[in-house]
Amino acid sequence: MKITKAGMLSVFFPPRCPVCDEVLLPGQDICGDCSGQGCGKKIMRIREPVCKKCGKPLSDERREYCGDCSGRKQHFYTQGKAVFVFEGAIRGSMYRFKYGGRQEYAAFYAKAAAEQYGAWLKRNGVEAIVPVPMYFRKKRRRGYNQAEVFAKALGRELHMPVDCGMVKRIRNTVPQKELNREEKAHNVKNAFQFAADIVKYKKIVLVDDIYTTGSTMDAVAEVLLAAGVREIYYICISIGEGY
Repeated sequence: MKITKAGMLSVFFPPRCPVCDEVLLPGQDICGDCSGQGCGKKIMRIREPVCKKCGKPLSDERREYCGDCSGRKQHFYTQGKAVFVFEGAIRGSMYRFKYGGRQEYAAFYAKAAAEQYGAWLKRNGVEAIVPVPMYFRKKRRRGYNQAEVFAKALGRELHMPVDCGMVKRIRNTVPQKELNREEKAHNVKNAFQFAADIVKYKKIVLVDDIYTTGSTMDAVAEVLLAAGVREIYYICISIGEGY
């Protein structure tokens, strides 16, 4: 029997559940415990009602916008969506994906995102996926940009081009989680730069791991709009505080 390289790797480095990190059985993309509806490890997918601008869950279905978007004068992106609520088991999952080298989790996130928002992207005529860039020294230290890993996995699911060179981060910024709303906006101001020779796409979707106040998305979207991109959407794996 011929054993492939992938088969050998799966023996020594078996795939793990993207929710709890337990070893998966062959053919599983999430373990039985975490896929159970009554399990405490369950992760929550975003469901309606949601904010019509940023996609955060709303507690009152009569409202159209969350407190952030109704009180903000302007977002530079057109509309955004998220796949999971950033609470419970998804916190640990995202931490391992972002800092623990679990890049393989991206396949699960991308499959969920494609199922939930593939039709939405097609309906809006989105032409390409653009990951939120990481400062090059930070990427070198970590070994990868989690947004880029997710973007490539999503591109494979949707058969859509991924452009990782359209915009770059030109300043190393403080982690957004350590800052308040005003500090977040100031932190990413002038941190990004259009890096392509020409604008190949008029409608793109930005992707990142976590959305909180939207400061990062707005900073990237503002640069892309100035360069000539006409419509900018976003998809994040999870939605953070403020829902």
